[in-house]
Amino acid sequence: MSALSSRVLILGAGGHGRVVLDILQQSGHSDVAGFLDNNVEIHGRRIDGVPVLGGIADVARLAAEHDARSIVIAIGDNGVRRGLARSIRRLGLELVNAIHPSATIAASATLGRNVVAAAGVVVCAHCQIGDSVILNTGCIVDHQTMVGEGAHICPGVRVAGRVKIESGAFLGIGSTVIPKVIIGCEAVVGAGAVVIGDVDAMSTVVGVPARAVKRTDMDEDVAALILPGRA
Repeated sequence: MSALSSRVLILGAGGHGRVVLDILQQSGHSDVAGFLDNNVEIHGRRIDGVPVLGGIADVARLAAEHDARSIVIAIGDNGVRRGLARSIRRLGLELVNAIHPSATIAASATLGRNVVAAAGVVVCAHCQIGDSVILNTGCIVDHQTMVGEGAHICPGVRVAGRVKIESGAFLGIGSTVIPKVIIGCEAVVGAGAVVIGDVDAMSTVVGVPARAVKRTDMDEDVAALILPGRA
């Protein structure tokens, strides 16, 4: 698990960015150099006392100017967050995690880089949490579950044991997933849904029990991005 070792920049100054700032401050890391955001209208302003320094495209220059080598990407869009994280790594900057002090992470669980775990999150024994995952407020991820790169587990979600959540999946607020289910790449689980069977990649499921209402074909470019080696 990547730890904060220097001043940090937060990429994204929206609502999720404010949550990430609070997590960093609550966990005792007050040395936040600033936000970067592509909304030029907020450049130069302060958000919760922290300046918006410029655009995300200028991250390398601004990181050097402000002696900030640690980066947390606070962007809700799974694909954007995942792609930006890969770009940040190529620049040689350090992607780090933001873990709220009230989050409970089992000692045997493993976390990738650029993971955000908000207040009240529970991650149980032998879970594997990939890079750029958002574990949002109060979600529960039970034992031996695997969460792929860039997935988002929304507030109040309950994921049972031995579930596999693939890259880019989105589990809506308050949804429930029974044991040993596979949630496919880029799949969307609607708010409050109860998933009792596998969910196909690129599909949307809603309801109790969850049923597919939409399916999007995965083109070769998307497959190459989120399923390296399997496209």
